[in-house]
Amino acid sequence: MEILLASLALILGNITSTNPDASFEQLVQASLDAKNAVAIVQPATPAPSQDQTDPLAPVNKIDPQKDAPVVKGIYSTAHSAGGSRLNTLVKFLDDTDLNAMVIDVKDDWGYITWETGNTELDAMGTTQKIIGNMPGLMTTLHEHNIYPIARIVVFKDTVLAKKKPELSYINPDGTVWGNGKNPPDSFVNPYSKEVWDYNIAVAKEAVKAGFKEIQFDYVRFPEGFEKRADVLKYTKDERSRIDAVSSFVKYAREQLSPLGVRVSVDIFGYAASVPAAEGIGQDFEKISQNVDVIAPMIYPSHYSTGWFGSKVPDAAPYATINGASKDTNKKLEAIDQKGWKPVVRPWIQDFTASWVPGYIKYGKHELDEQIRALKENGINEYLLWNANNNYTAGVDY
Repeated sequence: MEILLASLALILGNITSTNPDASFEQLVQASLDAKNAVAIVQPATPAPSQDQTDPLAPVNKIDPQKDAPVVKGIYSTAHSAGGSRLNTLVKFLDDTDLNAMVIDVKDDWGYITWETGNTELDAMGTTQKIIGNMPGLMTTLHEHNIYPIARIVVFKDTVLAKKKPELSYINPDGTVWGNGKNPPDSFVNPYSKEVWDYNIAVAKEAVKAGFKEIQFDYVRFPEGFEKRADVLKYTKDERSRIDAVSSFVKYAREQLSPLGVRVSVDIFGYAASVPAAEGIGQDFEKISQNVDVIAPMIYPSHYSTGWFGSKVPDAAPYATINGASKDTNKKLEAIDQKGWKPVVRPWIQDFTASWVPGYIKYGKHELDEQIRALKENGINEYLLWNANNNYTAGVDY
C-alpha cells in the first residue's frame, strides 16, 4: 500500500503532462526525489447498476464502429502531420503492421491546429493554422489505409484560460493560475459546460474533416489540485471532481456517437492500480464505462521503485507492462459484466527515459517485450508515444 500511495502522489503532485516531453522529464525527475508526498485516495465506487439510477451510467452504449480495425498506431504532432515529416511517418506505417495515426487537432497549449471554417471557433482566436491542408492530409491517410485519430487536449488549455479567465482558476491576487513550468501551463475548469461544449465543437469539426475517432487527453483537474482547491477562485457545484470529469466524458460520447465516431480517453496508467484519484478527478471505471476506447499510459518510465516487483520498472519493460495490463483488466471486470467495457488500447514507450535513475535505452527489444506482455494479457491494440515522432523500426508490431 505504501508503494501505491507513493506512486499516486506522483500523479497528484508532480506529473504535469499526460505524455512525456522535455519539461515533463524534469518534473518526473523531481517526483522521483520526493520523499514526503501525501496521496489522497477516494474509496472505490461501486459500478453503476442497470437501473440507470446512477447519472454516470451509460445509456444504450453501443460501439459506433464495430467494423473498426485492430488499431496499432503512432502519435504525430500537428507540425509533423502538416509538414514534410508526414511522408516519413506514412512510410514507416507502410513498412510495418502499424495502421493508425493520432494527430493533434487541439494541442497541448490549447491551439486548434487547422482552419475549421467554424465561425464561432474562429471568433475565439484560438486557431493556429499548423496543418495547412487538412483535406490533403486526410486523403493521404485514406490512400495508405491509415486510421485517423484526432487528439484533443481538453482541460489543459493555456490559450483559453488567458482569453477567458472566468473559465479557469484565479489566484487570490486576481491572476490566472499556472503550474510550475516555464512558461507555466494553465487549465480550464471541468465544471464548466462552456468548456465542455467548446471542446466538443472542435471534436465535431474533426469528425467533419474525416477523423474516425476522437481521443480526449488531459481529462482531469491540474495535478495536486486538492492542495489549492480552497484557495483558487473558480465555479463549481455539488459534484465531486471525479463526477465532474466523468460527466464530461459521458456527455462527449453522447454528443459524438450519433456521428459514427468513436470516443477514447487517455488516462494515467496508475489509475488502474489505485481506487481513485480524487485530487485530479480521475476514476478509471467511471471514465472507462463511457468511452469506446480507454488508453491507459503505462510507460515503464512512469512507475517508481517497487512497482510490479522491479527496482527500476523502466529497465523491466515486460514485467512493468505485464503488471499494468493485469491491473487494467482487473479494474474493468465489473463494467465488463454489464457490457460496458471499452476496447483497451494502451500507450507504450518508444523513447529513452534518460531522466530516470537506472534507465535503459529503448529500442527493438524493449518494444517487443512491451508488446509481448500486452498480447499475453489479451490486449492486441496499442499506441506508441515518442514526443519527437521518432519511432523504432524492425519491431514485431
